[in-house]
Amino acid sequence: MEGLTVFTEMLAAEVLKTTPTKNKAALREAKRGILDYLASALAGREDAGVLKLLHAIEAEGGHPVAALMGQNKRANRRQAALVNGFMGHALDYDDVHSDVRGHPSSVILPALFALAAGREISGKQFLDAYIIGVEVMARLGQAFGTISYLQGWHNTSLLGGVAATFAGARLLGFTVAETQNAVGIAASQAAGLRVQFGTEMKPLHAGLAAQQAVQSIELTQQGFLGSAAALDTTSGYLAAYGEKEISEATRKALLENWGDSWRIATPGLWFKRFPFCSAALHGADAARQLAKLQLPVENIANIAIIFPPDGDAALIHKHPVTGEQGRFSIEYVVALALLGQAYTLEKFEAKAISDQAQQLMKVMSRKYDVHHLPDSQAIPKGRFTIIRIAMADGTVHTREVSVPIGSPGMPLTDAELEAKWQDAAPDKNNLEKVPATIRVLEKSSLNDLMALL
Repeated sequence: MEGLTVFTEMLAAEVLKTTPTKNKAALREAKRGILDYLASALAGREDAGVLKLLHAIEAEGGHPVAALMGQNKRANRRQAALVNGFMGHALDYDDVHSDVRGHPSSVILPALFALAAGREISGKQFLDAYIIGVEVMARLGQAFGTISYLQGWHNTSLLGGVAATFAGARLLGFTVAETQNAVGIAASQAAGLRVQFGTEMKPLHAGLAAQQAVQSIELTQQGFLGSAAALDTTSGYLAAYGEKEISEATRKALLENWGDSWRIATPGLWFKRFPFCSAALHGADAARQLAKLQLPVENIANIAIIFPPDGDAALIHKHPVTGEQGRFSIEYVVALALLGQAYTLEKFEAKAISDQAQQLMKVMSRKYDVHHLPDSQAIPKGRFTIIRIAMADGTVHTREVSVPIGSPGMPLTDAELEAKWQDAAPDKNNLEKVPATIRVLEKSSLNDLMALL
């Protein structure tokens, strides 16, 4: 196809010339995304994996220029991106995007914060770069479709490092050629397997992707050379992880209609109330509705949890033994609700699941309905979860959810996001200062926000 040999160049040119903060919806959602990332990261600041990473980077040393969120410490840029990326995704409490089928902000924002450290960066520059990072990641997700995910790749890391590199290039004012080079370096580091879900490696994917973006930017600044056409041809990034032939649909997904709207706002980010995989959010809402019936669990004969085909692909643990695995188990999420237990952070720690929950999960089974028609407004399109409880006396109770709370179709309010931040913030003196600073970030220096962190 004509133009494929300059595909990377064309995308770099779009990234560098557009100004998304002119769009009010995109600007608003970017501010919400920053606050949600900070809440998610600081909620995870004492995770065991964070402490392990802190020990590891202390042994490495380096120029401590970038802040480690909630640690009262600094590290070099690559180390900060690694730790802050892990921290943001440690509890699976961070935002998701349906086009990405993964977590944008816990890769893009740690990379941008690290690159901005020690530099004079305006809030508007930072917001533009963040919105563009989400845009690229979502467009890459559309270009790949379901192929890479169903093959076993984790899109947060597979797409995130490349997207964050585009964002970093925009932040630092790279040329098109410099951006192509940095993306070439990043594309060769793309990886991350879904088999790691429910282990410390899953959040490390976000940290590694953020670190790879910073590394790709820094190597380019040092004159290190990579391919200028890493997204192109049958041996490039898109073909290696997706369809072997780069189609017209792929070209359109990445290059058309830049600036008409921004994917950070349409279809938009999902913000979570609970620390588990977004693929379980539909089922969680259905289970919480059923829990209001106060059904005696000892009288439940069986529970069917019904998805569209592949609707549970991310929920890899049918028989979890720890709360950490339970973040990726619809069975555990449903069991907690029916047992009247809240979705608190401690329920999803790396500790043994209660015997009561284990017993209830034994009567559950997953089913798939290819013929069921979900709500026309379903998010993602075509997605639903039905929970059908059959009691020992023959009565049946059913609930279906196609638009979960926290998704763009039923978004969290600003007040709910600020409450999430207030629950997580380690410095109670900054409870109001951080949201207030983010609200006017496009009119101030990024240092105003970073000083509070």
